[in-house]
Amino acid sequence: MKSTFKQQLTALGAAGVMAFGPGMALADDPVNIQMTTTWPEGINLIEADKHFVDLVNRLGEGSINIDFFPGNTIVPSTQVFDAVRSGATQAAADWPGYWAGANTAFSLLGSFPMLFTAQDYVLWINEWGGAEMFDEAYGLYNIKYLPYSIISTESGLRSTKPLASLDDLEGKRLRMSGRAQGAILAELGGAQVMLPGSEVYQSLERGVVDAAEFSSPSTDYGMGFQEVTQHWSAPGWHQPGSAAGVMIAQDVWDGLSEKQKFIMQTAAQATMTWSIGYYERTSAEATKAFTEAGVKVSTLSAEDMTRLQAMANANLVTEACENPLFAKITVSKLEYMKEYEQWREMQGEFAQGRNLSVFPDLEAIRACAE
Repeated sequence: MKSTFKQQLTALGAAGVMAFGPGMALADDPVNIQMTTTWPEGINLIEADKHFVDLVNRLGEGSINIDFFPGNTIVPSTQVFDAVRSGATQAAADWPGYWAGANTAFSLLGSFPMLFTAQDYVLWINEWGGAEMFDEAYGLYNIKYLPYSIISTESGLRSTKPLASLDDLEGKRLRMSGRAQGAILAELGGAQVMLPGSEVYQSLERGVVDAAEFSSPSTDYGMGFQEVTQHWSAPGWHQPGSAAGVMIAQDVWDGLSEKQKFIMQTAAQATMTWSIGYYERTSAEATKAFTEAGVKVSTLSAEDMTRLQAMANANLVTEACENPLFAKITVSKLEYMKEYEQWREMQGEFAQGRNLSVFPDLEAIRACAE
């Protein structure tokens, strides 16, 4: 039977009680951990990192404390993976897809076109063995990984000219992260341009790229993309859901007591739930703000989405056959989807939240609540 993330938490908690006894003070040697992130201040993806750090420090009550540094302060944002491996910092928050150059399996952990949604990531990580897949991939580099930030479907492409169909991508220079995403763009006749988040605004403003994606609507709005683009092509097929978290040097993790590990695991679990609510609420607010700023939204057709699914599936097979670890993670993800398929199908329109086709009289109900 698979060991789930919840079972790991339970085991860690039980180990803490057995080690010290019920009602006894847990006499851990205090531990301070230096942690940075790939996200600089001004990009709201850092908020999940801050939430995690705050929970660890509050739950730790002095037994464990994280000294947190925003991206680009102690380590360049693009080098946090190597910084943890080398010991330049003890921990760093990241997005796994950035490290596909080290191992293509990382691109599948962070996100993959036309595959996992936010709910899929939560279920897979917690109940279908996903946490172990993160540990196996990062463990190759002597890193312990705690996933804790889950973001729903990303915005899509933002541009100065409309991109209403996949055919409109031909000949365009597009800022888009991800190995598989780049392969699909190339197949569509577009050119992938890799840029850090801090350079996207200026690149759009100066015409260095024709269009760009970065993250959720709330992240995009906070970065000011409504000031330099007038068109928004949805949905975010390139990243229908994303997972991120914190890398911890393995020797640092191994040096923690069972109680300290349990605190960090618990903080990660709580942050995961918080992150979905936070990024969905702020993205709903930002979507309204984008449209009020005059940004015009276009939606890809069902035919285009079917075409993308075929491309993504073919790429998944290609990548899996070139890397056994990529294949193993793919099998884990697809087995989860197969096991969940029947019940999800039976839920119909009630699965994963819904919009009402006919809305009740909200104003009448509101009046009754006064």
